[in-house]
Amino acid sequence: MSEKPKEFQAEKAKTAPSQKVVTSPAVAEEPAAIQQTQSPSAERTFDMRYFIRLGITTIGVFAAGIAVLISLGLAQKFGWIDSGGSAVSKQDNTDMRIHTCPMHPQIRQPGPGRCDICGMELVPAVAGAADLDEFAIKVDTAARRLANIKTAKVERRTVFHTIETVGSIAFDESRMKTISVYVDGRIERLFADYTGVEVQKGDHLVELYSPSLYSAQVEYLQSRKALSEMNASTLPVIRRSQELLVKNARQKLTELGMSITQMKDLETEGKAKSRLTVYSQIGGTVIEKMVQEGKYVKAGDPVYRIVNLSMVWLMLKLFPEDAAQIRFGQSVEAELQSLPGEVVNGRVAFIDKIVDPKTRTVGVRVEILNIDGRMKPGDYATARIRVPIGSKGEVYDSELANKWISPMHPQIIRDKEGTCPICGMDLVPTSRYGYAGNPVLQPTVLVVPRDAVLMAGNNSVVYVETEAGRFEIRAVALGPMADIEVGLNETEDVAIVLRGLDEGEAVATSGNFLIDSQMQLAGKPSLIDPSRAKVRKPKKPQPLSFPEIHIEPLAGDGGKQLEELYAAYMAVQSSLAGDKKIEESQAMKLQAAGTALLEVADVPESAKPLLQTIVDKSAHLHHMDLKSAREQFKTISHSVIRLATRLRGEAAENKFTHFFCPMVKGGGGDWLQADSKLQNPYYGSQMLTCGTKVGELGLPANGANERE
Repeated sequence: MSEKPKEFQAEKAKTAPSQKVVTSPAVAEEPAAIQQTQSPSAERTFDMRYFIRLGITTIGVFAAGIAVLISLGLAQKFGWIDSGGSAVSKQDNTDMRIHTCPMHPQIRQPGPGRCDICGMELVPAVAGAADLDEFAIKVDTAARRLANIKTAKVERRTVFHTIETVGSIAFDESRMKTISVYVDGRIERLFADYTGVEVQKGDHLVELYSPSLYSAQVEYLQSRKALSEMNASTLPVIRRSQELLVKNARQKLTELGMSITQMKDLETEGKAKSRLTVYSQIGGTVIEKMVQEGKYVKAGDPVYRIVNLSMVWLMLKLFPEDAAQIRFGQSVEAELQSLPGEVVNGRVAFIDKIVDPKTRTVGVRVEILNIDGRMKPGDYATARIRVPIGSKGEVYDSELANKWISPMHPQIIRDKEGTCPICGMDLVPTSRYGYAGNPVLQPTVLVVPRDAVLMAGNNSVVYVETEAGRFEIRAVALGPMADIEVGLNETEDVAIVLRGLDEGEAVATSGNFLIDSQMQLAGKPSLIDPSRAKVRKPKKPQPLSFPEIHIEPLAGDGGKQLEELYAAYMAVQSSLAGDKKIEESQAMKLQAAGTALLEVADVPESAKPLLQTIVDKSAHLHHMDLKSAREQFKTISHSVIRLATRLRGEAAENKFTHFFCPMVKGGGGDWLQADSKLQNPYYGSQMLTCGTKVGELGLPANGANERE
């Protein structure tokens, strides 16, 4: 490009503003245009752009960080990477089954993880189901420890059924009296002037004004005076008449309520009184005052009702099935609402013979001594009656053993016969009510702790630990709930098991619901549907089976004796099939052949236990009846069959046929025959052809090393 004219440059220099040029030694040689600084407006533009770029960069970095964190969270949630940060592709995750918490089965998610509630590691929802049958579940050690699963043994114990009920304290009706007047008159004074006052026998109760009583006294005194004035000259007839009159007058006063003491005072003083004092016939508490002073009464009108509270009744209502288990005189423990923590004892005095049609209960009355008077009628009480389970007939009570008891008042117990001081009835021996004189051995029953049983409606299940960590559901039939003694005055609640468990089995007593939840999650029988646990069918009896059969030849005399043993066995089988009793010669021949083979050196050691069994079981075969011989024959047959799969005589010529009868009780209905015509030795003519052919056992000479 051509340079501009010098005139243009000069003109531009004149019009341009003056600028200060700053140079440094290091850049002194650079062109002047580079060394010049920018103008103030250019500096402001540069600063604004810088801060805008810086802000945009910062926001971008922050947004990128948030995006990375969100991506990591999503990757962990969906299992693309694990918590340790190691990347695992979704395609590489080989366990996307539903996992659940052993403690909280409501926690469910695809893939492994930890429980949001307890932090426990999740397990597959059907963990442990692959290697177990449909009635069991496996609980690993960690889950068992966290769930606090405990077990207890099924035991056979003597148990007691404790009947618990509520009742109320009532008056003893036999100790209640109503004080009445015997003659018309007016109440002059009431000595017991309020309800609740305590009186003693013979205390003053009422002062009665009675003109008729006064007339009767005058009549008695006059007749008595007339009798005393008669002399020896009086005719005997007149004297007897007067004596009879005196006697009748005296009896009239007695009937009008005068006591013997009052009669003596009247005779001594010889002066009739218009007022009569009425005395208390018993000691006790006035529970009702029925008249007031100044009131006129008729003969027979009640004045007071008094009850002796030294004995009270506890009135109970029991269900008929509970009432049927108790008996007269049985001990009852009660705790009153007004005396918390204090236990009082009484005895059953009466069991109602009729079931109340409205409440469907049976009334039971218990007598309790109340010498100190602290038990108040109307108070509520809880009662416990301890009944031995399964007791039929006599029971033992140390307080009643060899004693005599009142049939009306069971608190009256004596060492010898006599009369009841309350009712006057003759005492009877306690044996009449089923009480033994000596301790009675009570029956034992199978029990499990009450906590071991899960109940749903009419169904009950327990979980049995058949091996470590393996819990199998078991439907059980239960009897009543009961108690067992575990220490001094300590009991434990148990359930009586009628069917479904055997003694010594271990059942889960805590953590049952964890096990049940696992069963539910695995789609197996559980508390929700316990009836499915009942469909388990017993295994069908199967014949003896041998995965591998290798028959070795036995040479020489040993082989001949072996074939003689088989022949003796076949003879026994034939006799049983023909319903014939085993002959002595047959049993002895079988035993002798087995004994001889035990001495043969070439017989393998593994075969000698089989031979010994044959010898032992055939020794008394001819002494048994047909049924017992057939049962014994089962054991002999098993040993002979196993022996025939290992040894045959070197010169053996015929094969054996293995038969099996599935109808034999207890299974094991196997036997051998020398031919293929089925003849059942276990049932004989009853089911001669019942059975199936299992196979044939070949000969060692033919190289038959397996069942044909």
